[in-house]
Amino acid sequence: MRHEAEKTKPSSVQNAGAAKLLKEYLGHLANERRLSQNTQLNYQRDIAALIGLADDTPLAKLELHQIRRFVSQLHARGLDGRSLARMLSAWRGFYRYLARDHGYANNPCVGLRAPKAKKSLPHALSPDEAGRMMNIPGDDDLALRDKAIFELFYSSGLRLAELTSLAPADINFGDATVRVTGKGAKTRVVPVGSHALAAVKKWLVKRELLVNEGTDALFVSSKGTRLTARAIQYRMKEWALKLGLAANVHPHVLRHSFASHVLQSSGDLRAVQEMLGHASISTTQVYTHLDFQSLAKVYDAAHPRAKKKG
Repeated sequence: MRHEAEKTKPSSVQNAGAAKLLKEYLGHLANERRLSQNTQLNYQRDIAALIGLADDTPLAKLELHQIRRFVSQLHARGLDGRSLARMLSAWRGFYRYLARDHGYANNPCVGLRAPKAKKSLPHALSPDEAGRMMNIPGDDDLALRDKAIFELFYSSGLRLAELTSLAPADINFGDATVRVTGKGAKTRVVPVGSHALAAVKKWLVKRELLVNEGTDALFVSSKGTRLTARAIQYRMKEWALKLGLAANVHPHVLRHSFASHVLQSSGDLRAVQEMLGHASISTTQVYTHLDFQSLAKVYDAAHPRAKKKG
């Protein structure tokens, strides 16, 4: 869907003033809000779409009915409700900045909602499949590293970007926790299970033999440099095939598996929200729908009036 939004980017001749405002806003996101580069790129793409749709109309002159038409046009091109909601959020934030720093009197995006997105449940491995994914054979450098990576994903529900940014000092073996810097540069402390701690300890011994001087990364490549997100994705897919898992396993699958398995066992939605680093409980609530069949079986077995008597 990203390509559809990119079709709306203006030329450098059109809306040069708007392009300048966007550049200043991106500086604000980087320097004041300290958002990640990936998040900045998302804002840039979404706001460039608005500038392209506005064409020769100055941003200060746009009104609610025009924004509504822009959303309809993007929806007709194939953008789903989730993408449009994200885009509207970016536009609203941009106009708030323009009001604060450039005297704009009107935010034409206020009160406008995107079309409802279809709710899709995240894929999660079963506990047995997750256990198989952790059962990496061998004790060579890369096998021990990959086992530690997978165990951390599944033990603590980390995002891929969070894991790649970890330093050895972020693991607290005494408290059995990991300190994570998540979205918006927010820091949280998440529990780490004993299996993951043991795997990380074994990897740290090998890491000392590989890591380049001055590299403060927990996970490094065979060349001693910080391991990239793409390399982790590749290794995970490769191991999943070797271990006989048919599912398309990627880092987010282990994060989903962590969330759903902890929630199924504890029922504590707030705790799962904190561990995942979700800003809103509504984001976490999708996991409450993951195992409805199992919940139904529990209900049938436990509730005195759940089943009809034969």
